[in-house]
Amino acid sequence: MTEQTALPDAPDAGAPPGGKPDAAVVRDALGVGVAVGLSGFAFGVTSAGSGLTLAQTCALSLLVFTGASQFALVGALAAGGNPLTAAAGAFFLGVRNAFYGLRLSQLLALPRAARPLAAQWVIDETTAVALAQPTRRAVRIGFTVTGLTLYVLWNLTTLLGALGAEAIGDTDAWGLDAAGPAVFLALLAPMLRTTTERAVAALAVLLGLGLLPVLPAGVPVLVAALAAPLVLWARGRRASDVGAGRGEGER
Repeated sequence: MTEQTALPDAPDAGAPPGGKPDAAVVRDALGVGVAVGLSGFAFGVTSAGSGLTLAQTCALSLLVFTGASQFALVGALAAGGNPLTAAAGAFFLGVRNAFYGLRLSQLLALPRAARPLAAQWVIDETTAVALAQPTRRAVRIGFTVTGLTLYVLWNLTTLLGALGAEAIGDTDAWGLDAAGPAVFLALLAPMLRTTTERAVAALAVLLGLGLLPVLPAGVPVLVAALAAPLVLWARGRRASDVGAGRGEGER
């Protein structure tokens, strides 16, 4: 860990100067954990409806524990996609968590023995809550409370959803297959603050939806992952052209 990226430690459980009360951090973390954790019910129903067994559905939530990847996997399987293609799409969606981990490792500065356990909770929601905190103490509290709440609720509601899938019947008719993705979109939208981020999101949506009718299930997700490098390439090309134009003008 480098000293330049270290956060100040809060001296007590109150509200230190420039800090945040522990109770406020816990409240925010619980709000995110509960709101997203309940959508595990939709995943359980969707997974069971796609043909996965109760054990397989619960194993995905216990071991994979990254909602967007889980929905991508079962969605592709439900649409008749190849299992390898479905798994590849889920994998590429989950790769982002590795980059989150690089940043969180600096902020959390956890003991080496605790890092493998903490890695299981490195997802969108825990990262968002942790990055919003001003001190290392608050980062650790936010990450832990969000991760614990979300992990317990997500797995519990996954189980309940899978068990109730037969009683519900046609999951598509209830629209529960769209509930999980809708939650993630609602959480993601406020984070798209720059023009580049919005352009990447818009292009990814266009690629994913536009290619659905022509490519096998699961493949559009893989192609949509190209949105980021394409936008960054176009931005770099534009900056290069602008610089060249200015150089010509100065001559």
